[in-house]
Amino acid sequence: MALRWIFRAWCAAVLVFLLLPIAAIVPLSFSSGSFLSYPLPGWSLRWYAEVFGGEGKWLGALVNSLRVGLAATALAVLLGTLAALGLARQRGAGAALLKALMLSPMIVPVILIAVGSYFFLAPLGLTSSFSGLILAHTVIAVPFVVVPVLTALEGLDPTLERAAAACGAPPLLAFGRVTLPAIAPAVASGALFAFAASFDDVVIALLIAGPGQRTLPREMFSGLRDSITPALTAVATVMIVGSTALFLGMLALQRRARRQIQHQAGR
Repeated sequence: MALRWIFRAWCAAVLVFLLLPIAAIVPLSFSSGSFLSYPLPGWSLRWYAEVFGGEGKWLGALVNSLRVGLAATALAVLLGTLAALGLARQRGAGAALLKALMLSPMIVPVILIAVGSYFFLAPLGLTSSFSGLILAHTVIAVPFVVVPVLTALEGLDPTLERAAAACGAPPLLAFGRVTLPAIAPAVASGALFAFAASFDDVVIALLIAGPGQRTLPREMFSGLRDSITPALTAVATVMIVGSTALFLGMLALQRRARRQIQHQAGR
């Protein structure tokens, strides 16, 4: 019993250690002062008014991040799901090598990916363009789709597809009616992580994007270099709230999918 309470206390201390820096940012976004300091000189929404109004640079950067993130996520889900389907059906050293290559963007430092993407996209004239930035973000987003989808496929009963084929369903119909609903929670989870990987990137955006493709993290990075104001903490707070909402929505979708699968299994 004592060990259980010690374990719980240790977990709580770790959570506090991880969340305390984030919690310290939120009050600063409501500061009435012009500098990041505690105690707060007063409470104000001036920095949120600057973020959502003002010169419009923050809203423009947010729109660019959403535009690039959603497009990169769509490509990553398509390519990552197809790659996971191929890897799930292969065995041997070749499949292991392909899997390692697919997951390498998660291991290789992002600066190397950024430099490699620049030298690959520059001769094609795709630097300083949304197309080039989306392609570069897709590279780092695909592994986040491959991992959960491949795990779901490896745990899926292969006789389900064979049963659908035996009933006369063509491969595409069998995938849409049998395989896809079973791996839908994994695909949604991979899409969420792929979007987060694209939305949070700043290194690739610094090398690939031009003045017209300034994303929100790049705008924040520029703000850290030029002038640090509580507007940065306001943007960070909005990102924290948005990420939390996405995560909670993802959990709700996964619970709903599990209940549907359990209901269908019970029938």
